[in-house]
Amino acid sequence: MAGSTFGKLLTMTTWGESHGKGVGVVVDGCPAGLSLSEEDIQRYLDRRKPGQSKFTTMRQEGDRVEILSGIFEGKTTGTPISMMIRNQDQRSHDYGNIMNVYRPGHADYGFDAKYGFRDYRGGGRSSGRETIGRVAAGAVACRLLGHYGIEVNAYTKSIGPVEIQMERFSMEEAGNNRLYMPDAQAAREAEAYLEELMAKKDSAGGIVECCITGVPAGIGEPVFDKLDASLAGAIMSIGAVKGFEVGDGFAAARSTGSVNNDAFYMGPDGKVCKKTNHSGGILGGMSDGSEIVFRAAFKPTPSIASEQETVNRDGEDVKIEIKGRHDPIVVPRAVAVVETMAAFTVADLLLQGRGARI
Repeated sequence: MAGSTFGKLLTMTTWGESHGKGVGVVVDGCPAGLSLSEEDIQRYLDRRKPGQSKFTTMRQEGDRVEILSGIFEGKTTGTPISMMIRNQDQRSHDYGNIMNVYRPGHADYGFDAKYGFRDYRGGGRSSGRETIGRVAAGAVACRLLGHYGIEVNAYTKSIGPVEIQMERFSMEEAGNNRLYMPDAQAAREAEAYLEELMAKKDSAGGIVECCITGVPAGIGEPVFDKLDASLAGAIMSIGAVKGFEVGDGFAAARSTGSVNNDAFYMGPDGKVCKKTNHSGGILGGMSDGSEIVFRAAFKPTPSIASEQETVNRDGEDVKIEIKGRHDPIVVPRAVAVVETMAAFTVADLLLQGRGARI
C-alpha cells in the first residue's frame, strides 16, 4: 500500500490496523543527540487516547508507547526511531453486522473499490487509530522544534455552533476541560450541545485551531513545497478533516488589499515585524517570522447509532444501525493529531531549509 510515508528529510512511516496486534511508526532523519524518552512521547499519546470522557469512545486502551530503536542513553542516535503501541481492547465482533455493508461517511466503499477487499473491523488502515503513529512521530518533532525555540499549540476553536470567544481565551483552560477548549464557558455550552446530540444518537463536527510561534522567516519553499501547502497536505491527510485555512483564510476573499495586506515595520530589536497577521504567518509559501495560525474543519463522526440508508456488496439497498464504541465527536482527541502533524511538517521544512544558502 502506497502513501504510508510522510516527509522528505524527516520522514515518518506509520503501520498497523485498528484491530491488529498493534500500531506504530518509524521516524527517520532525526538528528543525533536529541534528548528523547518514552515519557516525552507518552504525554502526547495520552491526549488522544480513548476513554477519557463520555465524549470519546469507551475503548479502553492504555496506548503505551515502546521505543524499539534509535535511542541510546536517552538520546537519539541518528538512526531510524521505531515505536510501537499494542492494541489491547479490540472487539471485532462489534462489527459483524457491517462486514458486507458500506457505512455512510466512511472509507468502506472506496477501499473495497480500490483493493477488492476491506478490513471491516473498525476500518483497518482507514481507522482513526492510525493517527497514533502520527502523534508519536510528531512528538519527536516537537522535541526537535523545542531545541530551536519553536512551540506548537492546538486547541478546539468550535464544536458545532459553539465557538470560543477571544476575550475569554486561556490556553491553560484548554487542558482543564474534556473538550480542549481554551474558554470555560464555551466548553460548558459545547458539552450541553453534545449531550443533546448523543440523546438523539447523532454526532457533531468542529474546528481545531493551531498556532506556531518562534518560526524564523524563510522556512518553506516558494513553489511546490510551500509551507502552507505542506501544512495543508499534512492536515488534510487526517481522516476526518474536510477543510483547511491559514490566517484569515476564506474570509480574505471578502476583504480588500488595503485591509488584508499586513504592514511591515522595524521592531525595536532591529527585526522586521508586522502590524497585523492576516497572512497567518506565511507569505509566498514561506514563514514571515510572525505567528503561524491555521484551522482545520472536522466533519461529524460518521459512526452514529441512528438508522441510516446504504447498500451492501451485493448491490442491494439496505438500512444499518452502527454498533460498537464510537466518539460522538472526534475533535477533542484530534487536537493532539493536528498539533503533532503541524510540528512534523515544520521540522521537516526546517531541516530542508538549512541547505538553502552558504
